[in-house]
Amino acid sequence: MMKNVVSTLLLAAAILLSIGGIAGFVLLFVRDMNVFWLILSPIIFAMYQIPAVFLIWLWKKKRQKSSQENPRQDG
Repeated sequence: MMKNVVSTLLLAAAILLSIGGIAGFVLLFVRDMNVFWLILSPIIFAMYQIPAVFLIWLWKKKRQKSSQENPRQDG
């Protein structure tokens, strides 16, 4: 039960961080977009998404570990 709560919280936090990264990128860079920012925007956008990607990696790692500990037997 507790593992499900932690898994859900990790996934929810990753989604919120991703939305926050998108909002931060839009607020800081899209308003004053020029050729310089257009060239650098993929790198900057990726930097804003690093925290969300890290949480997704943790979520997948914990999910894989829990599925190996409790293998399902269907028959």
